[in-house]
Amino acid sequence: MSRLGRLLLAGVLMIGGCGEFEGADQAAEPGPAGGWRTAGCEFSRAPEHVVMGGVRMPVTPAPLRAAMERIEQGGRTRFRDSYAGIEVDQLRVRAVVYRVPDAAFDEFIRQAAGHSCVVVRDAAHAVAELGSWHDRVVADLAFWTGRGVRIVTVGSRHDGAGVEIGTRDVERARREMPVHYGEGAPLVFVEEAPVTLSEARD
Repeated sequence: MSRLGRLLLAGVLMIGGCGEFEGADQAAEPGPAGGWRTAGCEFSRAPEHVVMGGVRMPVTPAPLRAAMERIEQGGRTRFRDSYAGIEVDQLRVRAVVYRVPDAAFDEFIRQAAGHSCVVVRDAAHAVAELGSWHDRVVADLAFWTGRGVRIVTVGSRHDGAGVEIGTRDVERARREMPVHYGEGAPLVFVEEAPVTLSEARD
């Protein structure tokens, strides 16, 4: 099963075609702030389920899954300065897209959604910006280990909040990393236990 399939089955997509979108190469214009919903959200839909190991679990309907794949692909390849991430709400049969407001990407979402319900929410940062910060932190891992900041995980938040730094030394990281990268660096610090040998093998 693909990574996208596993995430959709789990109910949350953290990170994903459709035809050419007219106007995608035009200069970006700010879209409406505060979020909006596609026309498909006007209709209620019953959630779909599958039984696995005797447990009844919600699943993502095929049309919604396809819409999410189109938005994920388009966001990561053509709207990297706007797209932040996507998640699925299986019980409400809808997707939630996080993006820095951009009129062109908003129109792309409307077309890609088809008849599915897609909720669009504002994000502080897009994948292009967070990807650069992610790579910068990863490149500095040895430096931070030498400084006594043991970083376990580094990942861009799908809601665009920032790059999440999982570390065993949260307070020290919170003090020292903004000094090194600048107070405006979009870094989010969380407590993270060290990876065990069994976890690494998984």
